[in-house]
Amino acid sequence: MTDHDALAGELLAAYESGKPIEPLTVRFPDLDTDAAYAIQLLQTQRRLADGARVVGWKVGLTSAPMQQQLGIDQPDFGVLFDDMAWPADAPIPVTRFLQPRAEPEVAFVLDRPLTGPGLGVSDVLSAVRYALPAIEIIDSRIADWRIGLVDTIADNASSGGLVLGGTPTPIGGLDLALIGCVLRHNGRIVQTGAGAAVLGSPLHAATWLANTLTARGVELAAGEVILTGSVTAAVPVTAGDTVTATFDRLGSVTAVFTGGRS
Repeated sequence: MTDHDALAGELLAAYESGKPIEPLTVRFPDLDTDAAYAIQLLQTQRRLADGARVVGWKVGLTSAPMQQQLGIDQPDFGVLFDDMAWPADAPIPVTRFLQPRAEPEVAFVLDRPLTGPGLGVSDVLSAVRYALPAIEIIDSRIADWRIGLVDTIADNASSGGLVLGGTPTPIGGLDLALIGCVLRHNGRIVQTGAGAAVLGSPLHAATWLANTLTARGVELAAGEVILTGSVTAAVPVTAGDTVTATFDRLGSVTAVFTGGRS
């Protein structure tokens, strides 16, 4: 029988050692998604016991091309902790990560708890306080990003960090599927996208998350952040890079990466 606790420990130790690990599925090909979420949960429990605080959740694997690549028909989710949040325009040390990439997302901040089952888009609309432009820093503790679905779920959905914009925007009356985005890397436009890339709309991603977490006995709490999924492909980042995501109606957010330590 696979030792889930030992694998959770390996993943947690990767940041301490600074060395990614081999894909779990190479060593344990029988691992499934239930096992992967169990490994993710064990890490969450350890982090909470060590004093970390949950500030939100992320939805991953929301794009059709990525789902087709991995042979799946639904997204995955991961946990956002307080030490993952970085201020916009402030230095972010790349030494905190192993293989960082940046991607633009629409973030929601909840005004009240959100729990299902059977939630629809209207339920999410009424629970969201406002939206923010966001940059998610994805990172992999799996060597060379050689991830499949099981590996990325166990690796907390490749969560690394998040940078939120500073201008809250109420979402009533906005068609988030049509919200366009331009991603700049060191001042140069490298990607463009729209909210429709995220399961048809960021609202659909948030609805899926709330219903999925409810099925696992988890309630989204007031004040928590939901990262709804990337609207473009991610870009690798290194020390000295600046990444800016500009969204129609939502404004811009910039992440600045440095080589220093936090």
